[in-house]
Amino acid sequence: MNILVSNDDGILAQGLAVLADVCRSIGRVTVVAPDREQSGASHALTLNRPIRAERHPDGAYQVDGTPTDCVLLALGALVSDKPDFVVSGINHGPNMGEDVLYSGTVAAAMEGLSLGIPGIAISFAGNRVEREAHLESQRDWLIRLLKAATARQNFPKETLLNVNLPPIPGASIKGIKITTLGRRVFSDSLTEMRDPWNRKMYWIGGGQVSWSGREDSDFRAVQDGYVSVTPLHVDLTNYSLLEEVSSWRLAE
Repeated sequence: MNILVSNDDGILAQGLAVLADVCRSIGRVTVVAPDREQSGASHALTLNRPIRAERHPDGAYQVDGTPTDCVLLALGALVSDKPDFVVSGINHGPNMGEDVLYSGTVAAAMEGLSLGIPGIAISFAGNRVEREAHLESQRDWLIRLLKAATARQNFPKETLLNVNLPPIPGASIKGIKITTLGRRVFSDSLTEMRDPWNRKMYWIGGGQVSWSGREDSDFRAVQDGYVSVTPLHVDLTNYSLLEEVSSWRLAE
């Protein structure tokens, strides 16, 4: 089995190293990742300049572009054998609820889908201290999950699995839950500042996060000590509203 591994935290990220090592217990791994952090890049492509890939002595490639660039370049130019899966992560922080719309981690797996390759996006839903303390202890759970998912003979088309690991020791994880996306609300996430010339500028990020969602939502599973697995697909059509919107007579 051939596995393409990428991320959005960059080629030197702890999560990428752990994921690539775990995937090597399943199949042949090629790593193609950004040369720097690309958090929040979503599905952005670099269109206004060329992109370059530099190969490391260990065979990994670093790309001066976005996570989507990495997967597109890997499949179009760098990898001779078509991967069976694109596995992205392990993201340094959660990707739950609306996070999946902004996440470069999810976007890397989704780019594989657009090219006909199933994807799995994996995130650690905790802070740096928790990640450094607990991520290594979760290897057995990752191997178990990835072996089961990649062993599927007929993996669902146009579907990726969005995985979030709870910020606890591996021995304390209660199991794996199949979940829905929760809802995330940021408050006070925009900070007004002044540059050295007293010009107004803004910093996006930080603030307070509040979560809501069904009992089977991703954040509830993680909060309760479970690994959350949410099946996602690219089609954003709201099929239940097709008939209603048709009745609006928008062409008149």
